[in-house]
Amino acid sequence: MKYYIIAGEASGDLHGSNLMKALYKEDPKAEIRFWGGDLMKSVGGTLVKHYRELDFMGFLEVVLNLKNILKNIEFCKKDIEDFNPDAMIFIDYPGFNMRIAKWAKQKQIITNYYISPKIWAWKENRINAIKRDFDNMYVILPFEKEFYEVKHNFPVTFVGHPLIDAIHDRKPIEDAVFRKENHLDEKPIIALLPGSRKQEITKILDVMLSVVSDFPDYQFVIAGAPSQEYAFYETFLKTENVRFVANKTYDLLSVSHAALVTSGTATLEAALFKVPEVVCYKGSWASYQIAKRIVTLKYISLVNLIMDKEVVTELLQENCTTKTVKEELLKILDNNYRANLIAQYDALELLLGGVGASSNTAKLIVDNISKK
Repeated sequence: MKYYIIAGEASGDLHGSNLMKALYKEDPKAEIRFWGGDLMKSVGGTLVKHYRELDFMGFLEVVLNLKNILKNIEFCKKDIEDFNPDAMIFIDYPGFNMRIAKWAKQKQIITNYYISPKIWAWKENRINAIKRDFDNMYVILPFEKEFYEVKHNFPVTFVGHPLIDAIHDRKPIEDAVFRKENHLDEKPIIALLPGSRKQEITKILDVMLSVVSDFPDYQFVIAGAPSQEYAFYETFLKTENVRFVANKTYDLLSVSHAALVTSGTATLEAALFKVPEVVCYKGSWASYQIAKRIVTLKYISLVNLIMDKEVVTELLQENCTTKTVKEELLKILDNNYRANLIAQYDALELLLGGVGASSNTAKLIVDNISKK
């Protein structure tokens, strides 16, 4: 069977790659065409567009790039028509994916949404389009099932969280080997995960690096995003005791003592690697002012959202300063504080349902196509 997958960002590329592996196991003759990144490309299939070409973050940035977004939508529709897939698989990325899904549904293509858009955070009225345009929804956060089925009378399947698969399936690396390969010394590592898009990296990394001199007994290591070239990070590497590792975030987290993490999937990744973290977020002034008026959530990190309480500290916008980052980093370096935090991480992992999200979803998609 033929599958067309759309993932528009780094986390979607990760989850899309694991889903593709599972699809090939369920359907060895599968033909897959996709929008994604290097991880999906390494699995097989045909890459149509890299998510680097879709790198628009925030309300203002989307408006400024609207012409390019509309061109991509029209190109995508034409490419889908030419490929004529048996099913579409959309991975999060709602602004783009929901437009394509509406069109695909009208073309009578089976539409599968893997990883729900965060309509429980904002734009809840999107539920009407979701009910109309999607045949199947596979959610990865435990509270999403109740949100859709109880609040909105829309059946969904909780498949577990694919990050557990990604972490479980990775090939482990020894601490000493990782340090030697990446020219790191023996000091404990504080990982810096400033995001994957240029806008967010530029905003947050200066603040993260501003505390380096206060922690001479640690080495700070920037996790380079696969969507960015090394040249982009060079300007941030002039500070003493700062190193850089590209495209090895999981290996870095596996040997890290603590982390400063921007909001998003990385907050959950750090927790699943049992790395004490501080969540730091700074967006453009305009985008932040809009967001805080329409997003009603108590928290922005996935860790706190899933646990429904403040497990990790969130430093947002004007509260994300050198002073506050230093204070919170000192806390997570304290042994007693760390022990309590890691116990909370263990409880979090239990809520996420264990391994199998990718294989569960692939099997359901293949089965649903077979029934048509």
